[in-house]
Amino acid sequence: MLTVVFVILRLIPGDPAQLIVGLEASQERVQEVRRILGLDRPIVVQYVVWLKDLCVGNFGQSLRSREPVLSLLLSRLPVTFWLATLALIISVAIAFPLGIFSALRPWSWVDFFSAFAAQLGLAVPDFWLGILLMLLFAVKLQWLPLLGYVNFAENPVQWLRHLLLPAFALGFIRAAILTRMIRFSLLDELEKEYVMAARAKGLTERVVILHHTMRNALFPVITIAGLQFGYLLGGAIIIEQIFSLPGLGRLLLTAISGRDFPVVQGIVAFIAIVFTGLNLSIDLVYGILNPKISLRS
Repeated sequence: MLTVVFVILRLIPGDPAQLIVGLEASQERVQEVRRILGLDRPIVVQYVVWLKDLCVGNFGQSLRSREPVLSLLLSRLPVTFWLATLALIISVAIAFPLGIFSALRPWSWVDFFSAFAAQLGLAVPDFWLGILLMLLFAVKLQWLPLLGYVNFAENPVQWLRHLLLPAFALGFIRAAILTRMIRFSLLDELEKEYVMAARAKGLTERVVILHHTMRNALFPVITIAGLQFGYLLGGAIIIEQIFSLPGLGRLLLTAISGRDFPVVQGIVAFIAIVFTGLNLSIDLVYGILNPKISLRS
């Protein structure tokens, strides 16, 4: 993935040095800036040097601001992290009740409502839903702020009010995926023999569902939820742009438009590391939920 992004960025029309010095600058000045930035070296050399620096935690420097890319990432990360976390909490709060009740009452009105809500969530783009939420709650009703961001340390209430609309726009789409996954997984577990045996022992339905069935049904759900969190960290670009949130998404768009190669590459590398860490965390959670799964297996 890093190789593909490195190559694609250099196929995009536009010279970063030309953008930095301006269109009216002389070619001598452009070549001087290219030399200072290291853009005059062969692409293979640039690629090897970048990978070498990346292995020691050096993400490089921004071509435009000359700031360390890692510092830029860390300064924007809290906004995207809390947006993704709140969106995941909203999606879980919506998906678990709908998914569980639809599995326990298949083909009931709850199941049909859950299926309709899931299909609606899958069909509606998150940016379009975000615009509708802005028009309703920020413009029409004026209950929530329209744009901007406030740090948690400055005003926790305003911080939450600024994140609610974009988080719901992202979380509603993910809730649709989790709802169907919870329903299918729980229905599959309810048809297995150990559930029949637990009921034959006289255990209440509450105990059967919560202490036996849900533990096994959560495995695919945890996998999807973990990966969805990774998608939220890397895929909130349009939502952050719409709501003017200073997160990784807006930083990525600015870097792409300004041909700031190190920043784009650094964000991609960071997302790759996050996905790898999430996959590892999911495997560890499997071992906690099911002691039969050991590290050796």
